Amino acid sequence: MTDSAAPLCPRCAHETIDHVFGSPVPGVWDVLQCPRCLYMWRTTEPARRTRRDAYPDTFKLTPEDIAAAPEVPAIPALRTTG
Repeated sequence: MTDSAAPLCPRCAHETIDHVFGSPVPGVWDVLQCPRCLYMWRTTEPARRTRRDAYPDTFKLTPEDIAAAPEVPAIPALRTTG
């Protein structure tokens, strides 16, 4: 989604949003992701998760926040049982 009607990323206000997946029944919901901050959401989630103006200020990011973020930690190996 890169046209002028495309939404902003709720978390970082990036203007490019990628369409990741659509519902099995066309038009019911879509999964979107911001390529800058990697925030991902489904279009059926509440406004506080899908719209920049309703997203909590505490969790909003700027490009500077993203550039200064520490490396994302690796996912540890699964524990074995037994």
